[in-house]
Amino acid sequence: MSVDFSVIIPTFRRPGELIEAISSVLLQRQATVEIFVIDDSPDGSAAEAVRSFADSRITYLQNPSPTGGVPSVVRNIGWPMARGRFVHFLDDDDLVTEGHYAAVGAGFASRPDIGMVFGQIEPFGNGPVAQLEHERRYFADAARKAALSGRFGPRFAFAGRMLFDQALLVCSASVIRRECLERLDGFDPSIRLMEDADYHLRAMRQCGALFINRTAIRYRVGSPSLMHSAQPTPGQKQGEQLGHRQMQQKYRRQHGAIEFYALALFTRTVLKLF
Repeated sequence: MSVDFSVIIPTFRRPGELIEAISSVLLQRQATVEIFVIDDSPDGSAAEAVRSFADSRITYLQNPSPTGGVPSVVRNIGWPMARGRFVHFLDDDDLVTEGHYAAVGAGFASRPDIGMVFGQIEPFGNGPVAQLEHERRYFADAARKAALSGRFGPRFAFAGRMLFDQALLVCSASVIRRECLERLDGFDPSIRLMEDADYHLRAMRQCGALFINRTAIRYRVGSPSLMHSAQPTPGQKQGEQLGHRQMQQKYRRQHGAIEFYALALFTRTVLKLF
């Protein structure tokens, strides 16, 4: 049987949340799915959660060299096994919204020239109210900017936002064509924080992206938040700054100084007006 969506779920000691994430995938309609759960825990804590489904569409793998929390490495274990036309990297505590894969499939069908589809993000969780409100404002602003950026085409405005403004999405919010993912060769493990922003930037620039104006995922907010914290720690600030510098340096090496600085000017002038 052909597979529409291959879903890669890296997990680390969150069996309850993992069960919810898997369930949200299995509830999708008008799309065939396969799921790869990559367990980064040396004690194999996710195995029982996966067995509870007794579903042949789910494959459980234990990372032979646990990283202790380097998601890019764990994600890269899963995607080469994907058989689906489209690949979705879903974090183990996020939830796919009802009907999302059908909407993504329609988006890809309407735009054969693009390699990635992404949508809005709905934060939820039991963290502090102030943190949850901060996340909601952040992602509402990101959705507005993504919708406006799409008016300038599928590549450069999105790339400019990612490089010189703000990350428009988190990993779970995007779905990529398998052939585009193969071109990218997955995630860059040398970037420890903001590795998903780097991945999305490369996908947007090389393959083009489409933003669909619907909620893609429910994004679980914990405390403290690793990203978008209202009061980031010095370590978080340093990690984000380092990851951002690595992204910019890679882009300049790959696409040249002229494009890099032209994109910076475009983002800080034309896109700023919007």
